[in-house]
Amino acid sequence: MNGKRKLMDWSKRYTIIIGIGRGHLYLHQDSRLRIIHRDLKGSNILLDKDLNPRISDFGLARSLDGSDTKANTRRVMGT
Repeated sequence: MNGKRKLMDWSKRYTIIIGIGRGHLYLHQDSRLRIIHRDLKGSNILLDKDLNPRISDFGLARSLDGSDTKANTRRVMGT
């Protein structure tokens, strides 16, 4: 590249934000196992070649049984 970067338009940014929200909802509600990520941040969101967001780095994640509705998350985790 010649030093110029193409900026992403707001429509595509919005699509990425909605995709992250859908992924988060899947982990918390729609998955067979409910998963609390505990380290969700910008650097743990990856974009594929079509700029679809993918949640990554589940090293600090905690899974719950499908019937569980609460978890003790008072302990500080992540960065």
